Amino acid sequence: MIAIDVAVDEAGLLRSCAVTGHAKAGPKGGDIVCAAVSVLVRTALKTLSGREGIMVRGDAPERGVFWMEMDYTQEGRDFLFAVGAFLTEGLESVSIEYPDYCTIHIRRN
Repeated sequence: MIAIDVAVDEAGLLRSCAVTGHAKAGPKGGDIVCAAVSVLVRTALKTLSGREGIMVRGDAPERGVFWMEMDYTQEGRDFLFAVGAFLTEGLESVSIEYPDYCTIHIRRN
């Protein structure tokens, strides 16, 4: 099972995302659930990295583990909101489509 924990601040801006586990919905290298989650979180990290006004840290230290945290200035606020909304919607869609393999918890701080 993949467990996703997302934190957003009071303005609805993404502050962190952590993913742990394996879906085991298919063979290694052919698991559609793992592939979908991986593409979403890695693309979000890459899209936010180097963007003016957004400071992001993240890592995937081993298979089945991913995390990222971010801070922002006013300059990066709108871009972070858009990327965060896209990421959250995408991850929620995966968890709705494959509830036996993926769960998501969104914390609003």
